[in-house]
Amino acid sequence: MRHFPIFLALRDTRVVLSGGGDAALAKLRLLMKTEAELHVFSPLPAPEIEGWAAESRLTLHRRALRDGDLPGAALAYAADEDPERDARTATLARATGVLVNIVDNLDDSAFITPAIVDRDPVTVAIGTEGTAPVLARAIKAHLEEHLPAATGPLARIASGFRKVAEKLPHGRARRDFWRDWFFAAGPRAYAQGDTATEEALNHLLDTHLHRPTRAGFVSFVGSGPGDPDLLTLKARRLLDEADVVLYDRLAPQPILELARREATMIEVGKTGFGPSTPQETINALLVEHAATGAQIVRLKGGDPTLFARLDEEIDTLAAHDIGYEIVPGITAASAAVSAIGQSLTKRGRNASVRLMTAHDTEGFADHDWRTLAAPDQVAAIYMGKRAARFLQGRLLMHGAAPDTPVTLVANASRGDQAVLTSALATLSADLDDCPDGPALILYGLAPRDALPTLQSSGLTAVPSRQQEVS
Repeated sequence: MRHFPIFLALRDTRVVLSGGGDAALAKLRLLMKTEAELHVFSPLPAPEIEGWAAESRLTLHRRALRDGDLPGAALAYAADEDPERDARTATLARATGVLVNIVDNLDDSAFITPAIVDRDPVTVAIGTEGTAPVLARAIKAHLEEHLPAATGPLARIASGFRKVAEKLPHGRARRDFWRDWFFAAGPRAYAQGDTATEEALNHLLDTHLHRPTRAGFVSFVGSGPGDPDLLTLKARRLLDEADVVLYDRLAPQPILELARREATMIEVGKTGFGPSTPQETINALLVEHAATGAQIVRLKGGDPTLFARLDEEIDTLAAHDIGYEIVPGITAASAAVSAIGQSLTKRGRNASVRLMTAHDTEGFADHDWRTLAAPDQVAAIYMGKRAARFLQGRLLMHGAAPDTPVTLVANASRGDQAVLTSALATLSADLDDCPDGPALILYGLAPRDALPTLQSSGLTAVPSRQQEVS
């Protein structure tokens, strides 16, 4: 982050701008929304600037900026659209310790002015580090369309009511009250006029003051394979509302950042054949936080109903009479098979598919190897990298063809996704080329011929030894 976004208090603060043309007009239209004391320096100001000066919206100085004009200012804008004059303004500003913005000169500016969505007192600032103003405008247009005009008035009303709302307990109760106000009761009342708005606010407060204390609740949420865009809408909403998030080791940072800043974040990761948070500890944490009335998201990689020890945690909640729900997620098998342009089932090939784990609580997992070794069988094997030699041996021992295609997809759906193509006979050796990260083995499937097209969308294919030889 090259520029740190802040909201600067400008009430009764001096802001200086040098310039009188189009660039100055653009900056002034924005600055006049603030409560700053604006001083404009220009020998030849645009008629609009003269008009604003006549209306006392700014102070116009019909001359160039001089040495003594900048001390005491909070900000300075160099908007003469002339490199020499803008450089002189910037030099004067720096000499007096004033932050300066040079229009259309990102590298020499101390700050930038973002695109702004104005729903005063609600303000949304959009910055792209000066690299993509078209994108910033597109985001601004999107927000303008989706932020109701009532947002600002409802926020102003809330500001005057904040002291009264402190009758509610701090935390979840108060957040629920304001959520109801801004997204339900408030917009309905605002549409009916000022009197209805005030009555609705008082009625809403009375309702929340007498509402029973909310019981602790656990949402088992599937975080999917790692791409935040593959989260369900419900998963996003629950992360935003959660008081506590217990997350697995594989949960990527972009997904964790969707949680509220105030939420308690607790990593309870497990590593195959490595350091892990004991299941008993996870169960105890769920009970402990639910007892405080917390709304908990238990964030599990992929889908929570697949190889995620969900039943053990549900049994604990049931034993303590704690409510829960399950929010599905996209499982790694779906993401991995999409990465290679294939489907898990195909008419005329296989009418069923196995979702298998390579190891269980006792070590490597045993399966019906004879059935799986038959021609045209397809399986998605989770947590299989360490067990690859064991899987290979069992399948070959039970008659599987050595040239059965096997594809390993690492970090499916993520930016560092990689695809390794192999065959059963060379699987364990080919895994030397597999990158770090979670990986899923697709047994019986090879990447479709269209894989180069997929690569142009960000897929990385790692060649196997078999490919290199051929």
